[in-house]
Amino acid sequence: MIIDCHGHYTTAPKELEAYRQRQVAALGDPSHAPARGALHISDDQIRESVETAQLRLQRERGTDVTLFSPRAAGMAHHVGDATTSLHWSEVCNDLIQRVCALYPRNFVGVCQLPQSPGVPPATCVEELERCVKDLGFVGCNLNPDPSGGYWTDPPLTDRWWYPLYEKMVELDVPAMVHVSSSCNPAFHFTGAHYINGDTTAFMQFLTADLFGDFPTLKFVIPHGGGAVPYHWGRYRGLAQDMGRPPLGEHLLHNVFFDTCVYHLPGIEVLVKVVPLDNILFASETVGAVRSIDPETGHHFDDTKRYVDAIPWLTAEDRRKIFEGNARRVYSRLSAKLDAR
Repeated sequence: MIIDCHGHYTTAPKELEAYRQRQVAALGDPSHAPARGALHISDDQIRESVETAQLRLQRERGTDVTLFSPRAAGMAHHVGDATTSLHWSEVCNDLIQRVCALYPRNFVGVCQLPQSPGVPPATCVEELERCVKDLGFVGCNLNPDPSGGYWTDPPLTDRWWYPLYEKMVELDVPAMVHVSSSCNPAFHFTGAHYINGDTTAFMQFLTADLFGDFPTLKFVIPHGGGAVPYHWGRYRGLAQDMGRPPLGEHLLHNVFFDTCVYHLPGIEVLVKVVPLDNILFASETVGAVRSIDPETGHHFDDTKRYVDAIPWLTAEDRRKIFEGNARRVYSRLSAKLDAR
């Protein structure tokens, strides 16, 4: 089985964006905000939106199941206030659940959290619990920078985040560390802000003792870990200079990386540098890069081709990357897959 741990509903029917526009337009007058039940999308619209995109690409590329979450750029936690974010997250998560209910063999839900700048992450606990217990989701996306590029909240290792981590541990669900859209014009959202968020999260974990307090807490850093694998020697050296334990001992029981790297040399670096037990297959399809690479004739985001092309990986290595590690990190996933 091939499990893609990183997929977003980037092809949702246009009614979802129209709902969001009505919500944003009503920020000055909450009485005009659309009700949660005001979003009307039919099952046929959902089918059309994924059959022509994510499902078609699953079949063409030979993947089996995608961990599916709301569009990352659409989370936009910097818009409005905590109530705005809560209502928007509920609507988006409910839509993900409908996709998973229509295609239980192809999609498993991962939730958006109702974060808001300056608002304690404890306010996200109720929605996380609803999504896991009521909707059957197996993880969440955690934005380390709800301000949208200005980094106004405490680092991920601060006790400010601990109530959310306590619930993640209780529910045994990991978080993918994933920023959203950037409202800072200095940072392009997918080309700079996403990679910056990945790299920053890893460095925050390195400088603190979060996993001493939460030994079973799990994070997936997407996009191949940002700059981390390419600069692995830098982070090993910084850890040593700062008197931190070696990276394997300090972080790699809790921190994992996906394969959303869009060329073969990048994937080769990833699998040479990061232990294979810490790599989860992912493509982010349909996502940041949608075009065809003129050097290969294939889509940039067809990441399975890159893993398949590495000659020194054994069958067991590939089994770990494609399936085993995802089942282990997303521990609730195995029960759902086996029940199918």
